[in-house]
Amino acid sequence: MPTVFDVLGADHAEVKQMLSELETGPRISTGATEAQLSDRKERVVRVVMASSRHEAVEEQYFWPTVRERLADGSELADQATHQEEEAKHALAHLEKLSPTDGEFDGLLSSLNGATREHIAYEEEQVWPKLRQALSTAEAEALGTKIAAAKKMAPTRPHPHTPASPALLRAAGPAVAVTDRLRDSFTGRGRRAG
Repeated sequence: MPTVFDVLGADHAEVKQMLSELETGPRISTGATEAQLSDRKERVVRVVMASSRHEAVEEQYFWPTVRERLADGSELADQATHQEEEAKHALAHLEKLSPTDGEFDGLLSSLNGATREHIAYEEEQVWPKLRQALSTAEAEALGTKIAAAKKMAPTRPHPHTPASPALLRAAGPAVAVTDRLRDSFTGRGRRAG
C-alpha cells in the first residue's frame, strides 16, 4: 500500500517532468510554430491542473498532519502554505496568458524555480521529520486519504480561498465539481496529456 510519501512523491515527479518539458520545449523566442505554442499552452494547463489537485489535498490532509505530529509543524506548514499561496497566484496568472505574451516565459521560468524549491523543501525538510513521527500504517492511511481526495480535488488554483482544512474539506468537493464542469464545457485539459 502506498504511503503519503509515495503518493506525494509521484505528484512531485509528475510536475517536475512537465516543467522540464516546458523548460526545454520550443517557445516564441526560439521560433516555435503555432502548433508548438498551442501544445505549450496545453502543457501549462496540465501543470496547473496537477498542481491545483496536489496543493488542495496537501492543505486538507498533509499540512494538518504535519502541524499535529511535529513539534515545529506549525512553522513548517506555515512556510509551505505561504509558498503554495504564491504558486496559486502565479498559476492563475500564467493560465490566463498566451505563450506569445511577453511575460509568459519569464513567469513560467520563475514558477519552475519556485516549484522546484518548494518540492525540495517538502522532501528534504518536512518529510524526514514526518517519516519519524508516523508509523508505516499511519503513513499508508494518510496516503490512501490523499489519493482518494485527489480524485475529487479542484482542478484550478483558487488563490483567494483560505488554506483552512475544514473549509477545504467542506467546500472542496463543490468547488471541484464546478471546476470539472467548467473544464468539460470549455474543453480545458482535454488535449493535455
